[in-house]
Amino acid sequence: MQMGGWFNKKIESVDDLKGLKMRIPGLGGKVFAKAGGTPVLLAGGEIYTALDRGTIDATEWVGPYHDERLGLYRAAKFYYYPGWHEPGPVLELILNKKAWESLSPDLQKIIETAAASSNIWMLSQFEANNLAALKKLKEEHNVQVYAFPDDVLKALSGYTKEVLDEESAKDADFKRVYEAYQAFVADNDSWNVLSEAAYQNARSLH
Repeated sequence: MQMGGWFNKKIESVDDLKGLKMRIPGLGGKVFAKAGGTPVLLAGGEIYTALDRGTIDATEWVGPYHDERLGLYRAAKFYYYPGWHEPGPVLELILNKKAWESLSPDLQKIIETAAASSNIWMLSQFEANNLAALKKLKEEHNVQVYAFPDDVLKALSGYTKEVLDEESAKDADFKRVYEAYQAFVADNDSWNVLSEAAYQNARSLH
């Protein structure tokens, strides 16, 4: 799970997003535009300077570990969660199909295993390092962490569905992947309520 981003003002309603210039690419940027904001595309190395100088009003990056390393806490003081636009990272490996098919089965398996291992390693490092970085941001840099209000998340969720439906109407491959994802989420929810969600609920009772 990623963070919602750094803002130069409090976000208390959807109206607070209107007119904001935020570094947020991809589908998240399209959703942000529907909310009245202005998405800005910037390379990682340009984000801090743009936020510090007021060229942009807000930015998303990754999570506490990467955000702390980039020094974003020095450029904006309102740190929001959750990362509604990017609920989780994943690595991908793209190979030329003919080159892949030319490999022997044992070499294909080596590549598949290395890719799977790298993905799990990345997720594990991401989780562990975020814990330490969040503590450092709060205790050493006095960063205040804020939750997006429920009505803001509800509005963004509605805009997200609009964007995904629009993209699906334009692109058959997008539609196929989106529908497969939605089917999995629906199935997974029935398991999640008995597992992760139930466990978190039980912990909150202590």
